[in-house]
Amino acid sequence: MSVEVFSPDENEANKGTWRKPSEPKSAKEKFNKLQKRLRRNVGEAIADYNMIEEGDKVMVCLSGGKDSYTMLEILRNLQKSAPISFEIVAVNLDQKQPGFPEHILPEYLEREGVPFHILEKDTYSIVKEVVPEGKTTCGLCSRLRRGSLYGYAQEIGATKIALGHHRDDIIETLFLNMFYGGKLKAMPPKLLSDDKKNILIRPMAYCKEKDIIAFSEHKDFPIIPCNLCGSQENLQRQAIKAMLNEWDKTHPGRVESIFRAICNVAPSQLGDLNLFDFTGLTRDGNSDQISLVDLG
Repeated sequence: MSVEVFSPDENEANKGTWRKPSEPKSAKEKFNKLQKRLRRNVGEAIADYNMIEEGDKVMVCLSGGKDSYTMLEILRNLQKSAPISFEIVAVNLDQKQPGFPEHILPEYLEREGVPFHILEKDTYSIVKEVVPEGKTTCGLCSRLRRGSLYGYAQEIGATKIALGHHRDDIIETLFLNMFYGGKLKAMPPKLLSDDKKNILIRPMAYCKEKDIIAFSEHKDFPIIPCNLCGSQENLQRQAIKAMLNEWDKTHPGRVESIFRAICNVAPSQLGDLNLFDFTGLTRDGNSDQISLVDLG
């Protein structure tokens, strides 16, 4: 699939950009550029990784946060101008957190005319029972949520599961795994689940978080806070985010270079024996060819 397949149509991109009649022209133009940039980034990611194909049913995981709202909005816009036909259905997992405003997402999705399902699973009680008081619940909560969504995708016949992770999430995960896990590992833009039954896609893999924040603020999405469970965001991730933000200020372009490196890996220049056959390296020669294995 070529990049042009999901390139945004300029006329479509310009629709719906006025919020207020008195809005300054410069603000309107700024938002137009922002929207086009997000559409272009998402379109390129979809094309590069063949994320969406003819006839796909894409289950968009909607949490009520800025990322998932933006992903749904951009995918719906691209759906209008894409040369292929694919279906979008939004799914929210109600984990029964105390104080969760159950009415917000259904009202928003009905108003927007988006097909949706609300999946109710009391994972909150399980997490609170298993995780000691004072410890972060994010890891276990994420695993339980993922398992529930995987199963539900199969129930409704979804062929792709779309998650709202963006470029900054991917880079932060790279450093988290390096610093605390001893692994050179991030978040792939496209992933086959371990059981081989689901394909996950991250259409916003090329999008910057600051663009998503600006887009979300302009669209005035009905945001649902992610700390209803009382758990604090992983302190390690907060430290990584602060480090990257500082780099972005003091060394412009460094974060972009890191992301390019994630997409430009040279296994022969690293040290993983499972990715490259270092033990089998041989000299290029004729009768005097020497195997490095024989050198002991």
